[in-house]
Amino acid sequence: MPVTAAVNGAGHLTIGGCDAVELARRFGTPLYVFDEETLRHMCRAFRQEFAARHPDVRVVYACKAYVGRALAALLMEEGLGADVVSGGELAFLASVGFPPEAIYFHGNNKGEDELAEALAYGVGQVVADNFHELALLSQLAGSVGRRQRVLLRVSPGVDPHTHVKTTTGVLDSKFGFPIATGQAEEAVREALASPSLELVGLHFHLGSPIFELEPYREATAIVLGFAAAMIERHGLELRELSVGGGFAAQYLPQEPPPPLSAYAEAIVGALREGCRRHGLPLPRLTVEPGRAIVARAGVALYTVGAWKDVPGIRRYVAVDGGMADNIRPALYGARYSALLANRPLDERRERVTVAGKYCESGDVLLWDADLPPLQPGDVLAVPAAGAYAPAMASNYNASLRPAIVFVRDGQARLVRRRETYDDLLRCELWPPE
Repeated sequence: MPVTAAVNGAGHLTIGGCDAVELARRFGTPLYVFDEETLRHMCRAFRQEFAARHPDVRVVYACKAYVGRALAALLMEEGLGADVVSGGELAFLASVGFPPEAIYFHGNNKGEDELAEALAYGVGQVVADNFHELALLSQLAGSVGRRQRVLLRVSPGVDPHTHVKTTTGVLDSKFGFPIATGQAEEAVREALASPSLELVGLHFHLGSPIFELEPYREATAIVLGFAAAMIERHGLELRELSVGGGFAAQYLPQEPPPPLSAYAEAIVGALREGCRRHGLPLPRLTVEPGRAIVARAGVALYTVGAWKDVPGIRRYVAVDGGMADNIRPALYGARYSALLANRPLDERRERVTVAGKYCESGDVLLWDADLPPLQPGDVLAVPAAGAYAPAMASNYNASLRPAIVFVRDGQARLVRRRETYDDLLRCELWPPE
């Protein structure tokens, strides 16, 4: 739950000093509630834990976890950079005047228009992912007389032991230049040879969420060994090393991630040891948390509706959201906990499966959850919903994507309104042109 979660005198869940039941009444459900204090707490924790161990650290928020204009403004206030993987994410940042030098542009298939937009906005760092991109970026930067700072995304071939669909640092991946095949070295040669590219460092990202520390140590050692070879053979100057993100968040009470201090100790320790072993000066260290910043801060609120008993098998209870606003359970088998916002202290329990309202048998938010008896009209709160839920929301079944509010000190700010039917129809042309 967010750091401000509590129970008020009415016996209701509160977040950021706001009554969750009243938020559901005022803004409707499904509703995503983000606690500003938790967001700021996590931003500061990342900066403090890594800066306490390394003199030159940049914390860069991974916008793919969730980005909106209010969040982008908050990140600026907290001194974080941001990484984007699309022109759309860049547009969110640009709309609030996000400092371009603090932006990293990722992605395995950046379009020519997206790279042109990045150059026009003055994006500080482009993280090149393949040879096609290197050639395209070199040509585009040269055409506007710019020398673009780049990092190369390399694949160290390390398994982070997470879900196969979110594992990215292994050899068989669509992302990055593999070190083992020699392609990463060829990329170094090409980047250094381009007069319109300034190769400043290397990047890797193993996947997410990562509950173990050893994959970071192993990958850092491999990439620093590669960097040392590239310095000797090609004159690479390693000014920056980005270890990506993947920092885990807690979704279930019985599955806590390592403390942030343990991640920082493991990563900085591996960086220092690798640089010592190869005689390298310490580069800037960049970390890219996404899930770990926003997951805990976000709580999804739903209204309970219909129910169905299958005698001797299962009791289904349906809510007014589901896979259209949170695809993770259906896509990854992700697991969540839940509580009743209007009766959080009710200790009675019955086993239910919380289903969504959409036309898929796999539209289930929680399987076999032990909750108080649920009644139509109850408000169900699903914690740790801030990451990859609104970001991957869809209009499946022509549903309306939910509203998002930020809460702080008893005040709720609507930062994204609920969609309307007019929004659904706005891009449709009838009669066709």
